[in-house]
Amino acid sequence: MKQSTPAAWEQVQLAAKLADLKDDHYRTVLTLSAMLELLIDKGLLSREELTVKAEQLDEQLESLIAASLHPMA
Repeated sequence: MKQSTPAAWEQVQLAAKLADLKDDHYRTVLTLSAMLELLIDKGLLSREELTVKAEQLDEQLESLIAASLHPMA
């Protein structure tokens, strides 16, 4: 007969997975920030271009989310 894992141990495992995800997220954001800074420093794009593109992508994502929440609207 298989014994179930105690709830406390499951909470510890969940916390460890969350910590790993936070570390991965931090490293991803750090790498992306460094890449953007290098592109700006090299004159390949401007902060204004980056801001405009981010706003466009945000609007598109918001529209997609709204459409998925209200498919018949």
